[in-house]
Amino acid sequence: MPMWKQKNKIQQNKKDIAFDIATHLLLFLVLIVIVYPLYFVLVASFSDPQYVNSGKMLFFPQGFTTMGYERVFSDERLLTSYMNTILYTLGGTGLGVFCSVLSGYALSRKDLPFRGVIMAMLIVTMYFSGGLIPTYLLVGNLHLLNTRAIIILLGSISVYNIILIRSFFTTMMPESLYEAAQLDGCGNTRFFFAIALPLSKAIVAVIALYIAVNSWNSYFNPMIYLTDVNKYPLPILLREILITAKPSDTNAIVDDPAAAAKAATLVEVVKYGIIVVTTLPILCVYPFLQKYFVKDLLIKVK
Repeated sequence: MPMWKQKNKIQQNKKDIAFDIATHLLLFLVLIVIVYPLYFVLVASFSDPQYVNSGKMLFFPQGFTTMGYERVFSDERLLTSYMNTILYTLGGTGLGVFCSVLSGYALSRKDLPFRGVIMAMLIVTMYFSGGLIPTYLLVGNLHLLNTRAIIILLGSISVYNIILIRSFFTTMMPESLYEAAQLDGCGNTRFFFAIALPLSKAIVAVIALYIAVNSWNSYFNPMIYLTDVNKYPLPILLREILITAKPSDTNAIVDDPAAAAKAATLVEVVKYGIIVVTTLPILCVYPFLQKYFVKDLLIKVK
């Protein structure tokens, strides 16, 4: 072995080795605790519910069935709801990131007039809101009820995200950097687009994922403000599919126990299938943005 490798090699004693082994075992156990529920839902969506409920299904499908997915994908409205959800997610994410980054940068500038007052007014909205009824009346007066625009607008901008971006610019963009750019004739607008924005890709990715997950799983707002089935996002449609799969006629259940048992089986497999269909796209996107969380989720909020 070359001498330079021997010199740079860290010598570990028995305590260090034992600590490393214990740390790796602990992290492995934590990984199992996190991953197994996701794996269980996936396997349960292909298993007969009687094996799932009895605890016989642990690692591999038992009584393999695709009944739940057949019921979910047989609905002709599924493609439309998927497209609506993608539209709401992309629109809400784009609008939210654009407004949050601009607001966060402006609030990070010490030369912004009334910066403290604006920040205080934003923080107040985190503790007090107008409530559901005033919001509904406002949306109605703006003629945004039963429109796709209201789903994109509501929830796309968060004060917490603005504060997080403001803290990033405050801690990661020293004032000397702006002063140096200003000496070269760079104003606020050019500094933001040419220097600040390219250096803040990590925090932008984090905020984009926050907003995208929130928009993708949005359930309450579409249920309140939408009445047209063709505008429903995926969570609302899947809720309707689950409701229609449940037996509603009590007399029919009593008269035909076999049909009732089949209906109960359908409800169970549809439930797991819905979870997989809803969460799979987000799980596929997350690994590509995971590295940004390591860099920016530990920013101190000042």
